[in-house]
Amino acid sequence: MPLAVCATPIGNLDDVTLRVLHELRSADVVLCEDTRHSRVLLQRHGIEARLLSYHEHNEAARTAELLPRLGAGERIALVSDAGLPGINDPGARLVAAALEAGVAVTVLPGASAVETALVASGLVGERYQFLGYLPRAEKALAKLWDELAAWPHPAVAFESPKRLPRSLQSLARALPERPVAVCRELTKRFEEVVRGSAAEVASQFPEAPKGEITVVIGAGTAILADDAGAAGAVTELVAAGLPRRQAADLVARLTGQSRNRLYRDSL
Repeated sequence: MPLAVCATPIGNLDDVTLRVLHELRSADVVLCEDTRHSRVLLQRHGIEARLLSYHEHNEAARTAELLPRLGAGERIALVSDAGLPGINDPGARLVAAALEAGVAVTVLPGASAVETALVASGLVGERYQFLGYLPRAEKALAKLWDELAAWPHPAVAFESPKRLPRSLQSLARALPERPVAVCRELTKRFEEVVRGSAAEVASQFPEAPKGEITVVIGAGTAILADDAGAAGAVTELVAAGLPRRQAADLVARLTGQSRNRLYRDSL
């Protein structure tokens, strides 16, 4: 049997797919980030299952323990507290080890805090960047804002409620007019989405709020917006000694334009 990676609700317990419920009912064992948390979901849907903890503190030992069981054909389902295991949650190590050992892995998709927040923010673009949790150190935050200053697509990040006010203030100092949305308690009873400029949103959170937080940072303004200017920048970088493909890739990332077109236009 393949390892079944199962997405679970990010808040509302009814946001679970029929496939996931069937897999959890059928599994010989369900691996949980927190067995107490997962038991609430299973009880809500009338499922009795054998639960086994699988979290960041025992991930290595559990992976070594579970690989032989997967190889022997045991049906194992993997869940995290919310969302899809492996995305800022335990699971990536087991998936990689299973694949390396020749064990099939199947992913049962479901709710996503990243995509839910992105749509709710109203800042959706053709592409987006997922940042994981925002850095804790002030210097690292400042470096991130510098990187995002000309990023022409939205970015999504998780943040601790306790650190949110400080992170928003840091963003407001660096990019005060940048559009931002703070999504709190998505899909839950007290769901809230606060939208505005970085400066405006920072002023709305002078103190730490309660609940799970996802932050969406809107697209930046490209440094080079016109085709001729972008192609010219590639040509200048090449003249300075940078390989043409590297130059085209760099300018494409700054402007959001096609790397291949910049390469051709610069010839």
